[in-house]
Amino acid sequence: MDKTAPIIWQLPIQRAHHLSGSAGVLSFIGGAGDFDAAGRIRNPDDFERQIQGAMANVAEALAVESCNLDDVVRLKAHYTAERNDWEVIAALARFFTTDPMPAISTVPEPLQPFSGQTIQIQAIAQRGWRTHSDIRSVPRPLPQRRRALFDDRTVTAGLRTGEFIAVANRTAEDVDGTMLHPDDGAAQTHFIMAKHAKTLAALGASFQDSVKMEGYYFGTTREQWVPLAEARASHFREPGPPATVVPCHRLNPEGALTKIEVMAMRELWNGFDKYIPREDHWPKRVWDWPIPLPYRQAIRLRDTIWLGGQVPSRPYSNKGLRVLDGQLLPQTRFTMSYIEDLLRSFERRPADLKLMVCYFISTGTEAETIAFAATLGDYVGGALPAMTLVPKPMMHSPGITVEIWGVAQG
Repeated sequence: MDKTAPIIWQLPIQRAHHLSGSAGVLSFIGGAGDFDAAGRIRNPDDFERQIQGAMANVAEALAVESCNLDDVVRLKAHYTAERNDWEVIAALARFFTTDPMPAISTVPEPLQPFSGQTIQIQAIAQRGWRTHSDIRSVPRPLPQRRRALFDDRTVTAGLRTGEFIAVANRTAEDVDGTMLHPDDGAAQTHFIMAKHAKTLAALGASFQDSVKMEGYYFGTTREQWVPLAEARASHFREPGPPATVVPCHRLNPEGALTKIEVMAMRELWNGFDKYIPREDHWPKRVWDWPIPLPYRQAIRLRDTIWLGGQVPSRPYSNKGLRVLDGQLLPQTRFTMSYIEDLLRSFERRPADLKLMVCYFISTGTEAETIAFAATLGDYVGGALPAMTLVPKPMMHSPGITVEIWGVAQG
């Protein structure tokens, strides 16, 4: 935290860190929890009160960027509680009194980064978007038994605020609450992607306008990953967006095997929706996937640089081999070197990051999170950007311990 500014709240880490940042027209809030000015959780293990405290902290961090809750376009919660996603979405939706509400994504997690924490909330905002002429939203159908949670309000599946588009994550749960294809992750993937394609089309866009795809799946082997990866990829053509897909350890409803969301950008020009050209770079040192996939590692458009999820795969290679097997802090430093390579291609550096989203292996102790954040700080230099830190019991395989993506000022 910048000690020269009044402290509103902070993470319980020693490294100086920002709570918010802006790139282009977008402002980013990292993983806001129920922290006080000393970095303590105010209501340990109390999920409902932590939602209140975390959302108050989101609002305070937004104010630093001259935004408020009405400016939020995308809200994402990683939570650890015995709740259904719909219950969590409804609890978050109550903080947004003006329609359309943001696109709200939720991910149930077995672990949180800090002791006593049960939820962290990330936000992407755009100042004043509700006053713009081009606002479009797509409703998300609610299962009948969940409608009472929302007091007849419309839940947002996708939201377009001028050029920026957020599509909330979802499983293969159908409108009646039935989980489709409960034993087939690839079939669930195709169902989800078809729903997202319809949402994007209603917003005047397509998957080719995506600037980020983020997903979750059950599996810790390449054999489990490949069918779902091929299913997701079949909905994009090259060049695709930067992507991050990591293992999950909890999903609901029962039978859900994967969850996917996208963000996109498209412009309105002469009355027509048009693709926004983007610049992309892929230094030869940066790893490639072991199967043909359409994604890019980093793209720049509209003063934002979007990174794909970087992992400690062997450089100059697409063999799926790792470096520094199973060693979190060395692998974190190595992964950050890829981020440095990618940003250097755009004449930027890690200090230009405005958001970092970090998935890392942990047994669930706060000490592990603090050591991980210190390693990030050593590489970024200066104050860390707004961060979402997501500990995982297991990553893609026993040898991979970390995946990091982010957004930088372009």
